Amino acid sequence: MIFAAGLGTRLAPLTDDRPKALVEFNGRTMLENVAAKLVNAGCSRLIVNVHHFPQMMKEYIASHDFGVEVGISDESEMLLDTGGGIWKARTLLKNEPHLILYNVDIFCDIDIIKMYDRHVNSGSLATLAVMERKSTRNLIFDDTMQLCAWRNLTTGESKTSRPYDEATSHPLAFSGISIVDCGIFNKITERGKFSLTDLYLRLAKTEKIHGYLHAGKWADLGSIDKLAAAKKLFFNSTSQE
Repeated sequence: MIFAAGLGTRLAPLTDDRPKALVEFNGRTMLENVAAKLVNAGCSRLIVNVHHFPQMMKEYIASHDFGVEVGISDESEMLLDTGGGIWKARTLLKNEPHLILYNVDIFCDIDIIKMYDRHVNSGSLATLAVMERKSTRNLIFDDTMQLCAWRNLTTGESKTSRPYDEATSHPLAFSGISIVDCGIFNKITERGKFSLTDLYLRLAKTEKIHGYLHAGKWADLGSIDKLAAAKKLFFNSTSQE
């Protein structure tokens, strides 16, 4: 599932006349970039949620060949965040054994196949891609890479799922990519708008929610400044598209 429903306000004026997912990066829309990465990793079906400029998104998807079937989860009436997004799309997703969840504004060189294999072999309910990089918000993992807590370094706010040893813990930044067992739908009690992060933290109290540490290049394309920085990081370019 590709999370593409966001308003993209930090990308204005590029999003004044189009949804964030249709802003271009490296000559292709964000949606095309993520779809291609997932299809190349072996995905045979994609689900995309829509909210901002929903009709434009639907027409774009209908008029493009992504190489696989693409379904739409329509959030036109209410933007549901990532957790609410997968719950809304559950009837389109539940028949799959494992689901890859990918934010449309993330561009990185992570090996999805390797992450998927690690997830399946670990028996985890969810596996979260994480990196050692500067971030104002960290997920805290113990020495087995079990999720234990979340911390906002700017506000000091924290949420703890289970006890952990600070000395051996791993504070890591979430990469906006996760893989979940479809059994997660039987454990979701939240309704309406809620985030995957909050869902993972609740489930981590009793379930195996693991981190997958990856290196390499990673970029958030969610703002004008970050878009420019990503072009420089990946392509040594400062040109605007």
